[in-house]
Amino acid sequence: MRAMANSMANPWLNVPLADYEGHMSADGVEQLEALAELFAEALAHCLPESVLVIGIAGGNGLDRIDSSVTRRVVGIDINPAYLAAVRERYGHTPGLELICADLTEPMVACPPAQLVHAALVFEHAGAGPCLDHALSLVADDSWLSVVLQLPSDTVPGVTKGQFASIETLCAGFIMIDPATLRGMIETRGYRIVRERHRALPAGKAFWTGLFARNR
Repeated sequence: MRAMANSMANPWLNVPLADYEGHMSADGVEQLEALAELFAEALAHCLPESVLVIGIAGGNGLDRIDSSVTRRVVGIDINPAYLAAVRERYGHTPGLELICADLTEPMVACPPAQLVHAALVFEHAGAGPCLDHALSLVADDSWLSVVLQLPSDTVPGVTKGQFASIETLCAGFIMIDPATLRGMIETRGYRIVRERHRALPAGKAFWTGLFARNR
């Protein structure tokens, strides 16, 4: 569940999925499992009939979906190769829809979902148009789930490792303050119903917030 940024010379188009997943599961990073667990927590709380994942990458966490509850699953990503991998891995998922789009720009119409999940998205795409588009995809009386990376005093936002392609992402990475983002979302007619911190190896941590859309 990875972010989308401006599609012109977008570095994410040049990051192979194997590099991304290798980096995210490497010793000292180990974020893939944590992200899947946070997605599962949002699913368990909301029990949505439809879910939309922004920055779906290779589909990490889709195996946590209960198809007897969630009958429509939408994945959005800017990298068509990532979406092809999701199709290959999870094509059996009932109601699977995959959209290649950059949420910092106008996109094709997409029916809203009961749960929109955006994990590590705004650090790369910003909290401007991407946030507006994410909120527009939330159905009435439904939820937005956000995962942000918290700053660390000991390690950079994008950890250096064995994959050179990952280092090309550093320039576009910005930490998003959870309190600031929370305020931006709440002024758009949402209320926070749950938030917590999740510690990670090597001194990093995630903040996760679940927001309910008011009528």
